[in-house]
Amino acid sequence: MDKKALFDSFNRLENDAGETLNRISELKDEVGALVEENASLRIENQHLRDRLTDLEKQQEDANKEASGTEMSKSRLNLEKIYEDGFHVCNVFYGSRRVNDESCAFCLNVIYGERR
Repeated sequence: MDKKALFDSFNRLENDAGETLNRISELKDEVGALVEENASLRIENQHLRDRLTDLEKQQEDANKEASGTEMSKSRLNLEKIYEDGFHVCNVFYGSRRVNDESCAFCLNVIYGERR
């Protein structure tokens, strides 16, 4: 092998090594970005799991509380309609309660004793 061919081989090897080094550097940066994104997503996932656990606990507490009131489903539905601002009594049924005032007839329908 002559000197020129040897020198050209070294130049090609040097260029290839430089390109490989650049590619390795690019891959390293991409992996770093992926690791950061992964860590961020893990944290977000944990926060969502914690929030879901809290919501499930609140739902269980609400269910226990609702079952503790011993109201029937129909009365609970009437209570919800009443809280939304509508009358549920037979006198004013379906009309909107002005300024969300209390109605003794509605309260009797919802919470009154049944014979």
